[in-house]
Amino acid sequence: MKRLTSAEYVKRIDALRSEMIAAGTDVYYVPGGDFHMSEYISDFFKCREYLSGFDGSNGEMVITKDGAYLWTDGRYFLQAEEQLEGTGITLMKMGQPECPRLSDFIRDALKDGDSLGFDGRLVPAFFFDTIKKKTEGKDIAFITDIDLVGNIWTDRPALPSGKAWILDDSYTGLSFEEKLTKVREKLAEDECDMLVLSSLDDIAWLFGFRGNDIDFNPVSLSYALVTADKCVLYMDEEKCADIKATLEAKGAEIKGYEEIFCDLKAMDPALKVSLDRSCTNLKLTSSLPGNVKTVDKPSPTVLLKACKTDVEVENERKAHVSDGAALTKILYYLKKIQGTPELLEGKITELDVAEKLLSYRAEADDFKGESFAPIVATGVHGAIIHYEPTPETNVPLENNTLVLLDTGGHYMRGTTDVTRTVSIGTPSEKMKKLYTAVLKGNLALGACVFRKGTVGRVLDILARKPLWELGYDYNHGTGHGVGYLLNVHEGPQNISTGTRTNGDTPFALGMITSNEPGVYLAGEFGIRTENMMVCVPREENDFGTFYAFETLTMVPFDRDLIVLEDMTETEIKAVDEYHAKVCETLKDLLDEETAKWLAEVTRPLGKK
Repeated sequence: MKRLTSAEYVKRIDALRSEMIAAGTDVYYVPGGDFHMSEYISDFFKCREYLSGFDGSNGEMVITKDGAYLWTDGRYFLQAEEQLEGTGITLMKMGQPECPRLSDFIRDALKDGDSLGFDGRLVPAFFFDTIKKKTEGKDIAFITDIDLVGNIWTDRPALPSGKAWILDDSYTGLSFEEKLTKVREKLAEDECDMLVLSSLDDIAWLFGFRGNDIDFNPVSLSYALVTADKCVLYMDEEKCADIKATLEAKGAEIKGYEEIFCDLKAMDPALKVSLDRSCTNLKLTSSLPGNVKTVDKPSPTVLLKACKTDVEVENERKAHVSDGAALTKILYYLKKIQGTPELLEGKITELDVAEKLLSYRAEADDFKGESFAPIVATGVHGAIIHYEPTPETNVPLENNTLVLLDTGGHYMRGTTDVTRTVSIGTPSEKMKKLYTAVLKGNLALGACVFRKGTVGRVLDILARKPLWELGYDYNHGTGHGVGYLLNVHEGPQNISTGTRTNGDTPFALGMITSNEPGVYLAGEFGIRTENMMVCVPREENDFGTFYAFETLTMVPFDRDLIVLEDMTETEIKAVDEYHAKVCETLKDLLDEETAKWLAEVTRPLGKK
């Protein structure tokens, strides 16, 4: 979406307030997702960005008669401050002591006799439950069916219409019928008769298709219902034209996208329904008969999807080899341009690097596209945690500083997400000191052994400890799950402090999780080192069952940034062993010049 002047965003907020008056609402809530509570969304749903100009993946707005407020998390504080400047919108920094919870703010903003308005298709039922509970005792009206942003968005993009396609079972090792059996078994255990599915990646996983409705996320707008004897996919006809016959032959029923609302209203109220109110929109839950019994819990597909099959894990290993070759080529390129006139004269930009890396990834015969918008950040841009170069923000690479590359790819053999920080020219001692601390945290987490049942928040300190010892920290989680040719951010497991996400799902075999400590200094630089790792068995003895992580990412670290004096012998050995594996794995996939460079930079750290 094209960025406008701050004055234009002020006009849009004023226009929305006029719509609020006409609709009789005093406070209007604008969430940042779509009808399926997706993290990343198609252009049609970018209401918050339309109003504010803030284009981060996480953000929600509240507009009152005399104020406008935007909530986002620590990944986006710097970016939001820049993009909201002059708009009159107040930035609410989630997780900070001075920032109220959004639901508490809405409660306090509503007075007796006021009304709260929003589009119920965009709001999770759980959020509405929370607001209703918090406003008990107040005379508040709820207007849940108004799309006021749509009223003023005259050139709004159309809903996406990309076609879905079948992912052959040979890539996943699990058929639609097998997955459906597992889901039905879980439903029976919960004594439920029906599962309502709204999360797009869960639906794509269950039915074994991938789509083209959201940039970088291979999913299609759809809903699904599962019972003991029926499985229905709700998707617009043009989207499912290429998959309908295959799915119907396997026993699935295909209906139009909007038909689910009528089917729910007409369902037998004696049925017991399982759904997740945190990712199911209010319009959908409100379509259920009033006396139907519901069980609010995550769909069984979430955990089943997270635990990759042996076939998926082996394919992911191969995908990371292709990905590692592409990333090694770009790292060599960045080292090779040091001191060249092109670099020193500002002729090589962040977008140039992103495009070159994309061309390297595209050399793999099963490459399907990038898994998220590439983060290529030079100098001060590196401190903006999720900075994305655009034609408006793109700048030349700087000399004597760092370039942070956080990028990923979709392959038929899986999805990758890798970050490397590279020095160009001569890095400062401060840069090297902090890079080494980040690397130490990455190594500690990647090497840990833990008992079955361990959750991510228990392991988070391993990655942060080296930075804490220097008085630094980072304002994002340490690890997230990753899908198989699906969303690059996937639950339910995560590695975090637990302050913003619960982190209460134990690690299980086959889960693929990122390992990405970092440090960000506003106005200076940013550092992040990210590997993907899979949970594997370690041993079983009288004390229990133990798991470990196997690192999938095959990309060298920047030895020019490592302070050997700050590393223990164990850490040096870990880097040397990892580098030896990277070199051996990638050498035959690289041209002679790049392979020679790789051999040089992956030699043992103690050797000159």
